[in-house]
Amino acid sequence: MLTNPLTKNITGKNIAADIASYLANDGYAGWRKALTMEPNNIVTLVKDGGLRGRGGAGFNTGLKWSFVPHGEDAPKQKFIVCNADEMEPGTFKDRLLMERDPHLLLEGMAIAAYAIGASIGYIFIRGEYHLAAERLELAINEAKSQGLLGINILDSGFSLDIFIHRSAGNYICGEETALLNALEGRRAIPRAKPPFPQVSGLWGKPTVVNNVETFCNIPHLVALGIDWYRGLGLEQDAGSKIFGVSGKVKNPGAWELPMGTPIREIIEQHAGGMRDGLRLKGFLPGGGSTDFLGPDHLDLPMDYDVIGKAGSRMGTGTIIVLDDKTCPVGLVLNLSQFFARESCGWCTPCRDGLPWIVKVLQRIEDGEGLPEDLDLLREQCQRIGPGKTFCALAPGAAEPLQSALKLFEQDFIDHITNRCCPYK
Repeated sequence: MLTNPLTKNITGKNIAADIASYLANDGYAGWRKALTMEPNNIVTLVKDGGLRGRGGAGFNTGLKWSFVPHGEDAPKQKFIVCNADEMEPGTFKDRLLMERDPHLLLEGMAIAAYAIGASIGYIFIRGEYHLAAERLELAINEAKSQGLLGINILDSGFSLDIFIHRSAGNYICGEETALLNALEGRRAIPRAKPPFPQVSGLWGKPTVVNNVETFCNIPHLVALGIDWYRGLGLEQDAGSKIFGVSGKVKNPGAWELPMGTPIREIIEQHAGGMRDGLRLKGFLPGGGSTDFLGPDHLDLPMDYDVIGKAGSRMGTGTIIVLDDKTCPVGLVLNLSQFFARESCGWCTPCRDGLPWIVKVLQRIEDGEGLPEDLDLLREQCQRIGPGKTFCALAPGAAEPLQSALKLFEQDFIDHITNRCCPYK
């Protein structure tokens, strides 16, 4: 049974799978099968297969597609958009897929486009991902030469063009409606919802936006079926996932593993454990905008609902490890500086609140903090929390800070009491 559908074409060498090698390894089998199916049956298959979005939210992918209007009154023009603006701190899984197996992404996008009736697709890619963009451009041309993209694909009557759009930058472009604004050539700020993009998205037309890894799950799900896909997962969530670890571990990197793989296995077995002389103090389970968990959470499975019940989010599934010799105040300050810089400035709590948090954290780190600063930070986390801002950027930025104030409160107190950073 195939257990590594996402990485089966990725070898140890830094080369991309070309069209010949991709086809030789059952490439585009899912696409060929999809073209023999009714589009609504593909939507149902993906929904029942349990594929949840791999960009961080974990929403059911097929259910998301089902919101696209169909019928005589529905707009004829629809779009499929890939969110490849991978700027979440500590996250590097999508880059691996795009650089090493670009045809897998194209195949997933093609199936999704056919399922919702889209004739144009865009890959909105992070501007710094030059190699990934070049390899995707080459893969698009290769697929067209084989009749797998373009006009009247494989004599099916279905046509699809996919284009690369290089982002001008900013973390906010990872929010799907800000991404659509940027794709239209406008300021990258979030849109009010509803209407949701599935009804009124790119240029007011029905649009589905999915993450790179999400699309890459689709070809094998269609080709091999629901039972196979659900059988890959170890817990409630289906399929496999690319998990990553960064920080002071012996073997930082990314690995395709079953959904529900225990955190301890990811960190200690695949990442090699902590470097000699260091002890695990805590970790962010899903990138820089998730809540810290502690060593007592190591045996939890990496499953969306399980991590949610533990008080954090699985997010992108890329773990950032904090060791006992690294200052948690400095780490949170670093993340807060990033989020403050990347705010689009559209709403006041984010635009003004995040720089204010940076200012308070900086004075604590510099040994100039006051005891009341901790209450101020907690209050500010509430002020930029869910429901208080226009999008999820500021609430996500608050997560590492609010959890650090709980798990590592003594470190903050020591900074204030000793008038210096104890880790320097």
